[in-house]
Amino acid sequence: MGNFFGFILSMIYFDKVTKVYDDSTKALCDVTLKIEPKEFVSIVGHSGAGKTTLIKMLLAEEKPTEGKIFFESTNINALKKSEVNKLRRRIGTIFQDYRLLPNKTVYENIAFAMEAAGRTDEEIVADVPYVLELVDLADKELNFPTELSGGERQRVAIARAIVNQPDVIVADEPTGNLDPINTYEIVQILKKINDLGTTVILTTHNKGVIDELGKRVITLEGGRIVRDDPTGRYVL
Repeated sequence: MGNFFGFILSMIYFDKVTKVYDDSTKALCDVTLKIEPKEFVSIVGHSGAGKTTLIKMLLAEEKPTEGKIFFESTNINALKKSEVNKLRRRIGTIFQDYRLLPNKTVYENIAFAMEAAGRTDEEIVADVPYVLELVDLADKELNFPTELSGGERQRVAIARAIVNQPDVIVADEPTGNLDPINTYEIVQILKKINDLGTTVILTTHNKGVIDELGKRVITLEGGRIVRDDPTGRYVL
């Protein structure tokens, strides 16, 4: 019971989590980790280390074979489908491939995320310009994704992820398709979001990003946590 009250105060808690797929691939092995509110945590590791599986389990897209995952005091894997949707609204996700709607403008892409969350027209009119300003795209609201650079598309994806004010942002290889200048800009935006009080979880292969951040780094290898440095650098 004492351990329970230890993790109830954490934002996210993986408790001895193991994931074995049907083909006997062990994606995660006995992973225990805590992420506190307002932390910025980078998760690194070679391809196949378990980063994507860890993210999918946090989003309740996969269930652990053993162990439990908690969001605050809630056991994620005990949630009903309707409750899973509520959980996911508290977690904004950013992907390497942007996942924007090509037939909608920048403004409409972000407004669509708000509509899906049940926000009012008044909230949309107030909040979309605010997040576009935050990601430095105020002058692009009427553009379509095909008219934007890769870095601009990723900034739209970030704006869409934060517009409903989630507690956590999960950025899964968000700079994987970007050049160094755009990569730097995306990282600065993620730092700004974190400074405003949102927990950020970043997965990346990019050594330069990790070294520039100087934040906590968790290193996965073969599904296990092999390093957890409070102000780490990229060591593989």
